[in-house]
Amino acid sequence: MKKLPARMFLCLPVILLALTACVTSPPKRLDARFGNALGMAKAQQTANPDASLDTAPVRGVDGQAGDAMIDNYRESYINRPAPARGALDVGTSGGSSR
Repeated sequence: MKKLPARMFLCLPVILLALTACVTSPPKRLDARFGNALGMAKAQQTANPDASLDTAPVRGVDGQAGDAMIDNYRESYINRPAPARGALDVGTSGGSSR
């Protein structure tokens, strides 16, 4: 069995010290306040936090009309009408590309 050189025993503590310097725990202040920004943003964007407790029926648009409005909204992004040509078309020739 080979004997390890004395230099190895002298370098080992230095190497271990260098490795442990890289391992640190996060700052306590950061841990204690982690997630506060998200909680504050959610609270500021909630108009009525007790809305789920209100059992009164919603007044306004009935279900069929609301469904039709949502369908029209979605279709407005799918089936876009051709832009209307006016008197001030700049940069267009109006001809076909064929």
